[in-house]
Amino acid sequence: MLDHVLLDVISAIRSTFESALLDRQAIEERFQIDVFLGDISWETSYSLPGEGSPPRVRADLSIDWPTWSQSAYRSWSIGETPDEPPELVVEIALRIQRLAEAVNPSAVLIALGDELPAIGDDQLERSGPTVELAYDKEGQPANDPTRCAIEISFEGTCRLDEAVLEDPEVLEDRFARLGRWVASNLVRLGDLDLPFLPPGDETLGVP
Repeated sequence: MLDHVLLDVISAIRSTFESALLDRQAIEERFQIDVFLGDISWETSYSLPGEGSPPRVRADLSIDWPTWSQSAYRSWSIGETPDEPPELVVEIALRIQRLAEAVNPSAVLIALGDELPAIGDDQLERSGPTVELAYDKEGQPANDPTRCAIEISFEGTCRLDEAVLEDPEVLEDRFARLGRWVASNLVRLGDLDLPFLPPGDETLGVP
């Protein structure tokens, strides 16, 4: 069996997000290795239970394990003291999709409030919202219920200190607040009075 702190991180995220009663979108999950640079990334998505396919609101989570973190982790594992503890690059994108028309980003930001997600003592920072609109070759709105969406991303780093490296079980406590924060904000976004298209109905265009 592989024994690596990155696998412990993935296990802790799954446990805390599922404890928050979120549904994992397994088809969206990816584990990738950059064969040239050596960086490792893991991506997954969660939604509220009972949503259609695709869900109206979704959280996309990505974890990047850079090469230098692997070097630091290897040094620690053989008894050396690394110059810097390994860290993860974390991004969470809260996404509203299946929209029948573009929406005002201000309403979405107000619904999210000012609280920023945190992993232990490491806080993520919010970037500006991104609005997606798709058009066909004639410049008319595209006939696809998943191509009109708005997304807000939160990015930051998570340092894996000595306490985590010595006892990976503490990771679940570090990520517990993040799982609750994601679940709470997906509920807030899902409660917005927005013009959603029915799930799986691709016959409806965008007005």
